[in-house]
Amino acid sequence: MTRKWTLGISVAAISTVAAILSARLLFAMPGATPQASQASAQAYELNDSHFHLTNYVQEGTNIHDFLKIMGSRVGRVALFGIPLQQMWDKGNTGDFAPTYYLQSDAPLYYYSFTDAFIAMAYRSLTPAERARFDPMITGFNPADMYAADHIRRVLLTFPGVFSGIGEFTIHKEFVSSKIPGKTASLLDPALDRILDFTAETGLVAILHNDIDMPFPKPGQEPWIVPQFRDLVRRHPQAVVIWAHAGVGRIVHPVKDQLAMMERGLANPQAKNFYVDVSWIELAKYIVATPESTGAMADLINRYPDRFLFGTDEVAPADQASYLKIVEVYQPLFARLTPEAKQKLLKGNYERLFDEARRKVRAWEAAHVK
Repeated sequence: MTRKWTLGISVAAISTVAAILSARLLFAMPGATPQASQASAQAYELNDSHFHLTNYVQEGTNIHDFLKIMGSRVGRVALFGIPLQQMWDKGNTGDFAPTYYLQSDAPLYYYSFTDAFIAMAYRSLTPAERARFDPMITGFNPADMYAADHIRRVLLTFPGVFSGIGEFTIHKEFVSSKIPGKTASLLDPALDRILDFTAETGLVAILHNDIDMPFPKPGQEPWIVPQFRDLVRRHPQAVVIWAHAGVGRIVHPVKDQLAMMERGLANPQAKNFYVDVSWIELAKYIVATPESTGAMADLINRYPDRFLFGTDEVAPADQASYLKIVEVYQPLFARLTPEAKQKLLKGNYERLFDEARRKVRAWEAAHVK
């Protein structure tokens, strides 16, 4: 079988100013991130808040090829791999080498090298090309109290590279049960420690958390919802983006899901909560009927600052496969106000990730020796 491998703190005001100035000097070297305006000033159609360069066996698209795939349609991309590796157990699948978690009963395990791989792929680009990417740290176990230490080490090892963490998973259908050891939880202090650190550094967090368990019994309360709400409230300074609104392949929207989302968006204690509109599985519910499309559009129109658009594509081979999801979402885009559409497709991404770049570079300047 032929495989294609990817190449790839509280301080005084004067100290803060000095840190920012130091960051500009430090990251003007190779590995620097040019001003985001170089990318956003161009007439791109969208920014992508959710993209996997590699798959569940850490293979994918060469980053230089992916730039060509982005072309003139996509301005900036939140760039991440997948934090989990699918084990190839010959006793389970024989000579068939699984590349997806649903293709085998063998376990998944955390693959921390993905962060170094993404960093080196990013560093292989020119400064102008780097301006179009916001790499994300994913190679940590969110059930481990040392996870925040891993994220810190990555920042110190690769200064000038990362803007956020994620997409990482707490609850995910069929995935959570395939990971040996302690099960990740929204109640785990390890997750609190992670979000405390993202608040300290300015890192954006993209979190996958299903809104319900697969195949719940009729009338069963989605206990995950209040846990997720309380997590966001416990960390008001951490930017939390909910990946594809908690929908999965099997986990479908729960009753009154839009009303639940609106309560979160309207809550003044959850101003740090954002929703990632991505993935074909979410799209099929949104565009299922004119009524479902209109209801989602109305929610975005009421809260235009709180939604980002992402493809959730994995290692695409060409632009047609990468951006096919954009066509699926067209009925939704058509129902948005011009302001809401611009913010969903580009503006909110630029606002959140520009601020993340600024804060993280300042943190690195103050901590990298």
